[in-house]
Amino acid sequence: MDALPHLDLVRPRSLDEVIAARAAYAESRLLGGGTDLVVNIRRGIVAPPVLIDVNGVPELRTIKADAAALEIGAAVTLAELAAHPDVARRYPVVAQAAGHIAGPTQRNMGTVGGNLCLDTRCIYYNQSEWWRAANAHCLKTTGTVCHVAPKSRGVCFATFSGDLAPALLVLDAEIDIAGPAGRRTMPLADLYIGHARQNEPVTETRGDGKYFLALRPGEFVAAVRVKNTPGLRSAYDKIRIRRSIEYPVAGVAVALRRDDDTLADLRVAFTGTNPRPVRLSGAAALCGGPLDARVFAGLDALVRDQIMAMKTTFTPGHYRRRVAGVLARRLVQRLFEAAY
Repeated sequence: MDALPHLDLVRPRSLDEVIAARAAYAESRLLGGGTDLVVNIRRGIVAPPVLIDVNGVPELRTIKADAAALEIGAAVTLAELAAHPDVARRYPVVAQAAGHIAGPTQRNMGTVGGNLCLDTRCIYYNQSEWWRAANAHCLKTTGTVCHVAPKSRGVCFATFSGDLAPALLVLDAEIDIAGPAGRRTMPLADLYIGHARQNEPVTETRGDGKYFLALRPGEFVAAVRVKNTPGLRSAYDKIRIRRSIEYPVAGVAVALRRDDDTLADLRVAFTGTNPRPVRLSGAAALCGGPLDARVFAGLDALVRDQIMAMKTTFTPGHYRRRVAGVLARRLVQRLFEAAY
């Protein structure tokens, strides 16, 4: 990695000061833990002239978790979230996802907002400047082709790998967004627009691996909120090559509700597979009966239809989709049995 280029550092002390700084420095980036951003700067992937350190903003550093709702500030660290007793007890999928991210050092630094807005990656994009120059730049940087899918007609297939997003998606989370144009609230699911379909052009609402967030210029995620759903059980698991540092080959969050022997509610979401975190569409149709072969066959079909099978550094593409399906089946079985 190269040394950091020259940049200026701004340290706001309130949310309004963060908004003002974003308006004043159009090319700035927010700095929480920097576990992803600083690495990308040193690799020559991005070069923001100004960093805005948000760690001194109290509004972004709060966690509130009770029987009614969960609220997490964007600058809360992953270690704080994973260790919070009320989060672990009432919203276990969130605490488990936070605890699965990288290793202890990264969790002590990395933040909730950073993980929710984690840059997409592939084996061609997340390399040093000299490596990318030697192998031809990709579509996500300054090149004209996606090396992952060369026949993609100008669509980037870089993959989203954040762990918190699927955990929060199965809880129907909302996010608070702030920026120079004001503040707004939206479903977390609407933040992610990376679809990467070869026959579908990139638009403001249907993006790809390069344009994967619905944030407007100067906007940033300030907080994420969840309303508690009584009787809902949840968990998160993932497969990765190494037990720390490595991004997921596939990660899955499951939330379900059981009424006697009936599967009453089922929500399944994935990361590490598509240019966005994917909550499976159609899972509700699997509910209303026992957890049997029909449910698992239907779940497998949804995974085959909605989860991409892209190559990683260590695995062929079909392996990722297969792992995603196996993880989902295991979690659904475990949670259903635990809910009895």
